[in-house]
Amino acid sequence: MAENISVIGSGSWGMALALLLHRNGHHVKVWSYSEEEARVINEERKCIFLKDVEIPEGLNCYTSLEETIKDTNIILIVTPSNAIRTTLNHMKPFVNQEQIFVMCSKGMESDTQKVYTQVIEEIYPENKVAALSGPSHAEEVSIEIPTAVVIASNDESVSEYLQKVFMSSVFRVYTSDDMIGAEIGGSLKNIIALACGMAIGLGYGDNTIAALITRGIAEIARLGVEAGAKKQTFYGLSCVGDLFVTCSSKHSRNRKAGILMGQGKSLEEAKKEVGMVVEGANAVEGAYILAHKYSVGAPIIDEMYDIIHNGKSPKEATMELMTRGMKTEF
Repeated sequence: MAENISVIGSGSWGMALALLLHRNGHHVKVWSYSEEEARVINEERKCIFLKDVEIPEGLNCYTSLEETIKDTNIILIVTPSNAIRTTLNHMKPFVNQEQIFVMCSKGMESDTQKVYTQVIEEIYPENKVAALSGPSHAEEVSIEIPTAVVIASNDESVSEYLQKVFMSSVFRVYTSDDMIGAEIGGSLKNIIALACGMAIGLGYGDNTIAALITRGIAEIARLGVEAGAKKQTFYGLSCVGDLFVTCSSKHSRNRKAGILMGQGKSLEEAKKEVGMVVEGANAVEGAYILAHKYSVGAPIIDEMYDIIHNGKSPKEATMELMTRGMKTEF
């Protein structure tokens, strides 16, 4: 059955999901904060972030939240993490309680340490909520490269319903009842990807990357369990899968920013060169506060916090990690 869906955000991931859902036969409307981005989509049938993709007729972009949300039953939130709360508040006059929210952006609020499904539940306590997560670069989803993700919701009927909406021959969807776990994995993996990029920029090799990924998973899982998630979630698509692809892919903006910082550029210089939001830098403060709140050992997160907020060099942070006291692995 064709659903009416609004996609809030016209960046690469928002447009990739809009294309997927349009190809699945649904009626999709996209919202952009930028009149120029909307014009390019509607008139040139292009997305400035997905230059090789043609936007099909019938998939249109609006700059009015009211017009985009009107008469839809599913709302995808795909804005940069630093704009999510503001955008959700601006939407309030146009949302009804029957609409289902799907959080497709990954991150954590620094000041509240909430993942973004929790922010939706705070602002829209009557609405059903889910999170879409997993290893899914927009550049590949948009050109129908086979991809597997997870839809997580505290309501099983919601995750099963959305599974049918998103599922296609090139986009395999699994369900989960651990929404907070899926979001924590999807948020904190960006911090580890940023660290891996720094290691590459410093000239380190595969051994270093493997160590960061493996010990990063351990940190994320420890912290996630203390926050109420299930440990097994962190060994699935929303953490291990997403962490692997974000740490290893040329498409990863966090990895690219990390490489630039490892080569000596500042965070601001790296952000400017990447040209898109570096979510790992935004998530690190919330993760750092949460780890200390729960007294969870998270040395990689601690060092990344010092790099981002206290000016420590990536090389100095590496030395701190390598010369810590001796430990057992588990």
